[in-house]
Amino acid sequence: MQVLARNLAQRVSRSKVISRYAYSTQRVKDIGQPTPASHPHLMAEGEVTPGIRIEEYIGRRKKLAELLPQNSLAIISSAPMKMMTDVVPYTFRQEADYLYLTGCQQPGGVAVLSDEHGLCMFMPESTPNDIAWQGEVAGLDAAFEVFKAEQAYPISKLPEILSGMIRKSSKVFHNDQTASQRYTNLDEFQKSASLGKVKSLSSFTHELRLIKSPAELKLMRESASIACQGLLKTMLHSKGCPDEGILSAKVEYECRIRGAQRMAFNPVVGGGPNASVIHYSRNDQRIKDGDLVLLDMGCELHGYVSDLTRTWPPCGKFSSLQEEIYDLILETNKESIKLCKPGTTIRQLNTFSTDMLCNGLMKMGILKNRRLYGQLNPTSIGHYLGMDVHDSSSVGYDRPLEPGSVITIEPGVYIPSSFNCPERFQGIGIRIEDEVLITETGYEVLTGSMPKEIKHIETLLNNHCHENAAQSFASFSS
Repeated sequence: MQVLARNLAQRVSRSKVISRYAYSTQRVKDIGQPTPASHPHLMAEGEVTPGIRIEEYIGRRKKLAELLPQNSLAIISSAPMKMMTDVVPYTFRQEADYLYLTGCQQPGGVAVLSDEHGLCMFMPESTPNDIAWQGEVAGLDAAFEVFKAEQAYPISKLPEILSGMIRKSSKVFHNDQTASQRYTNLDEFQKSASLGKVKSLSSFTHELRLIKSPAELKLMRESASIACQGLLKTMLHSKGCPDEGILSAKVEYECRIRGAQRMAFNPVVGGGPNASVIHYSRNDQRIKDGDLVLLDMGCELHGYVSDLTRTWPPCGKFSSLQEEIYDLILETNKESIKLCKPGTTIRQLNTFSTDMLCNGLMKMGILKNRRLYGQLNPTSIGHYLGMDVHDSSSVGYDRPLEPGSVITIEPGVYIPSSFNCPERFQGIGIRIEDEVLITETGYEVLTGSMPKEIKHIETLLNNHCHENAAQSFASFSS
């Protein structure tokens, strides 16, 4: 028996060695971003980016080409690298239209789309020194093989080739928010601009991005789920660590370890009167016992973002005054969500929520004149959500909602400490924000797993904080 066990052990050991060497000698081409070959744990065969297949990217380009006027050209530049210091870059995030149409997650490229040329990609050229310091980047081979461009050239060829394309085009569309001097300084581009032939591309791309595909919705559900889990963990952590900076770090950590690549924006963690600053971002104050904390956050998963907000007392108990205002915001949130359905507009939802909040604030004595409401809430009830936090921004709020669009519902009140109202209300800020998918029959709340009822929040804070800490320790120990 001992001999058999020893032989078996040797056989297993030998097989492990053979397997290990077979794996380590397999060469996988690095193109500067994940591929199914380099990241099989993230991507399935046929995907260009996690969750999105090449057929979907080709379909997007086809739809855009159909929307463009005849004999026109679309120029889409990748996002530029932004520098923190002379040698330290900020974390790169791709421009949404460029990513949506190409799947390329890297800087330095320009894409051109037209009926005549299909997708033409001008790709960055790396030197050995660039590769030594920054790693491999996608080049001409990747443009053809991975992104399925019909044409591809080194970026150095752009002035010559793109000038000819522009010269032959009756109209040129580009993303004026992220325009690159690589093409805007070209004589042919400037000539077309002077003749009124250059227009914004956003009106077309934002239309396409407004309605999400099943693959996009899957990523948005996953992004929302990660955000909910991260915010819940942070809420439970707040009782023992009522500090804005710690809670900001905690929510980012919890999202990142669940797969998010980055936060959708710098978390807003406003304790006490800081919650009345709508986009407060300092996150550097301790939260006083008895004060509320407003935490607005979202994360990005493979190009798709989430966005939600909850407000709660880290001490574990709402005061009667806090509860009175919170209940108004909560009811406005729930009633506004009930109105979400195809055909409704964000403008109509905003009118409804404004009336509900105005009436409630006047009953409490906080608001004496409806005309002053804008001082307590200058924001809309919500916005479109997708690849950007304020997605499809060129699409107005009077557009009837359609199945497949995702919006936020985020009623709130932000009472400055200087506002003319009873002193007990001054300095209070409360927002409750959810993500809502418009469906054929109504809506689906993508952030519905995150508690927002007072009784649920208080129960969690008072009965589950220690259990959460023990479970977190156990998960890292196992």
